[in-house]
Amino acid sequence: MAQQYGGKYSPKGSPDNARDNMALPNKFRGRKAYKSNIRAKLLFLVPLPLLFSGIGELRAGDGVGILYEWGALGILLLAAWLLRDGLIAEDAYNERKISRPPAIPRKIFASVLTGVGVALATFGGTDAGMITSLIFGGAATLAHSLSFGIDPLRRKGMEGVDAFETERVAKAVEKAEELLNQTVEAAKRLNDRALEGRVESLAVAARDMFRTVEEDPRDLARARKFLGVYLKGARDATIKFADLYSRNRDHGARADYEALLTDLETSFAGHREVLLLDDRSDLDVEIEVLRDRLKQEGLTAR
Repeated sequence: MAQQYGGKYSPKGSPDNARDNMALPNKFRGRKAYKSNIRAKLLFLVPLPLLFSGIGELRAGDGVGILYEWGALGILLLAAWLLRDGLIAEDAYNERKISRPPAIPRKIFASVLTGVGVALATFGGTDAGMITSLIFGGAATLAHSLSFGIDPLRRKGMEGVDAFETERVAKAVEKAEELLNQTVEAAKRLNDRALEGRVESLAVAARDMFRTVEEDPRDLARARKFLGVYLKGARDATIKFADLYSRNRDHGARADYEALLTDLETSFAGHREVLLLDDRSDLDVEIEVLRDRLKQEGLTAR
């Protein structure tokens, strides 16, 4: 979707717009660069010849051959899709200091399905027997596993932290990441580069809080309101504001929304160190102030 870029010297620009556009945050701070796996992407293209061979079987009137060819095609494409998602889940697992293994071992399933697809294509598209097809399928499964590895299967936590605490932190951070991603996605509907930048800045501050909690799980109890109440409020506020702003470019609502983002971002950034200092009184006061702010704006999550 095209976006309008404004600045001081744009036709409808102003000094304020220029300042907003220049003050965009570095949304990649603290995050690893995305690794594009060309080999995984090629697996979507490798089985495509089975599509054309199935068309040939269709013209020849071989219904069984079509089932073999297109069945193998569907299985191999499903394996490629599972592998892609498995690699994404593995990157998220490696990025966090405390994390649970993926709920579904997608890479392992992808290896098994690749073997099944190759065996089915070999058995249906050649004169090879069942034993030969199984050998080819097993070799494909082994090669896939050696090439891409298997899914993480163990919990990852800090030394000296018991499994219960590790599980609690992992669940809390995963839920907070989901809320944050929903907020960022809702902000994209605004079609406003400056506001999207403000939301990205909030996301950076929130992820810094996530890393702080992961480094010291004892802070989870006091950070839970930040990871839950505030992020839910930010998500609901962004969704409601996006609905309103898409219908009516209300500058008053925009100013209120920006002020709310400023309060939330300042709170996340300022009290990240407070968690480490065990200054509970100041933290609780700030939590109550921001909770009242959310209630005043009518944006508190039910």
